[in-house]
Amino acid sequence: MQENGSIVAGYDGSPEAVAAVHWAAHQADLRGCPLHVVHCSIWPLLTRNLGPVPGVADSGLERSSEAILEEGVAEAGAAVPGLDVKGTLLHGLPASYLAQISEGQAMVAVGSRGLGGFLGLLVGSVSLELAATASCPVAVIRSDIHPAGPVVVAVDGSGSPAALEDACAMASVSRAGLMVVHVRHMPAGYRQPDPSEAVVAEAAADKVLQSALARARALAPGVPVDGAVLADTSIPHAILMASAQARMLVVGTEGRGFFRETIGSTAHAVLHHARGPVLISRRGRAE
Repeated sequence: MQENGSIVAGYDGSPEAVAAVHWAAHQADLRGCPLHVVHCSIWPLLTRNLGPVPGVADSGLERSSEAILEEGVAEAGAAVPGLDVKGTLLHGLPASYLAQISEGQAMVAVGSRGLGGFLGLLVGSVSLELAATASCPVAVIRSDIHPAGPVVVAVDGSGSPAALEDACAMASVSRAGLMVVHVRHMPAGYRQPDPSEAVVAEAAADKVLQSALARARALAPGVPVDGAVLADTSIPHAILMASAQARMLVVGTEGRGFFRETIGSTAHAVLHHARGPVLISRRGRAE
């Protein structure tokens, strides 16, 4: 169905999907890999009447789905003329198929929301479910893109190796700066931490950051790398504020359940509230 190492772009005809296909086409061009545009038609789940209307040429739900796919492929070709692009029409729930297709791929790109109305509720959950189920990094693209901004990556106490690796690759191919942030969680309310505990926490946070910076510079030697330890009562809030002008925010994921439980509260909050593109780093189903 797809070539290994492709960038896969889900397309449903929405403005957000157009932005995702354009972004994916440029990434495929920068990385020298093919682009695979996929449209998943949900109509067979709702009706058996997919054929053309008698006497009306180029009609019917199946033909409408084919036209959406053709439009997506054309959008990719217009964004990057000469790019190796192919399209596939599938029938069923988009998130399930895209998760299957993601196996062995470089990345999956989708819009932040799908079509409006009832279909918007159904398709709009694709980005959230993919962030929890895909086998490769998932880029959720919004129209608020800052092409001149840095790539921002948030690392936790583990150093978030997958997120850091993806961020370094993104910064390298995009010729962008890289900003590494680590958030030191502060207690909410009026409770003040013990001074000695605060010193220990600050030192531990700085150690995490310095380790991440050293690894980033080794992974992307030609990329300007900067970093900061942030302190906030809300980890997602600190990350979102630091990435307000980012061309891409990269975060890791954790958890093993379904939807919210699978991606962790930080990634979940970032996906809902970020105004720019977000890359959720994933490394296979075993994660």
